[in-house]
Amino acid sequence: MASSSIDARLLAAQVAIDNALSDAEIKGYLANFGYDESRLNEGKALYETALQLHQKQKAEYGDQVSATQELNDKWQAAGKEYMKLVKLARIALKSHPGSLLKLNLNGERKKTLSGWLSQAKQFYINALGDSEVLTALAEYGITPEKLQAGQQLVLDTETANAAQEKEKGDAQQATLERDAAMDLLDDWKSDFTAVARIALEDKPQLLEKLGILERS
Repeated sequence: MASSSIDARLLAAQVAIDNALSDAEIKGYLANFGYDESRLNEGKALYETALQLHQKQKAEYGDQVSATQELNDKWQAAGKEYMKLVKLARIALKSHPGSLLKLNLNGERKKTLSGWLSQAKQFYINALGDSEVLTALAEYGITPEKLQAGQQLVLDTETANAAQEKEKGDAQQATLERDAAMDLLDDWKSDFTAVARIALEDKPQLLEKLGILERS
């Protein structure tokens, strides 16, 4: 559902319900057709619920966008450091095929986040856990502290990804709840409009006050 379409539907419902409740003449006509104040307030409650959930959905998607940006920033920073270390490690370990394999330095880097995380974690864990590798890397200025710092950037990226996935799920759930509420409101409004056309068929100015245009 497009947000602009929902905004328009919410506004139409609000105009119709509020004006029906506030105009004694309209209220009198509608009451004769089953739409007394209590029934109008049922519609108002549906409107208020849909509006609240619509605003919540917008907020949740805003949080998702922020979480996605945070993830991208973390991934970019981690990837920049990782690639610098990978290039140096390939030089340092070029005569050690077993170590190259152990650190997953052969072949291209994965483009997907899951694949990249797997490669990067393998690199840091195995590099930090192998004294011979650490000795070879140290000749090119790669200290355990630098490896640990780079590893933390990867862990930060992993954490940001988990947060982004949570926000994505929250946004999807908020959309489902909003859409269900809009369906209930639309159903109520459809019946209300049909009855109002009958109740006010000789009062076009009152129909217009409800935001209901006369059919040509």
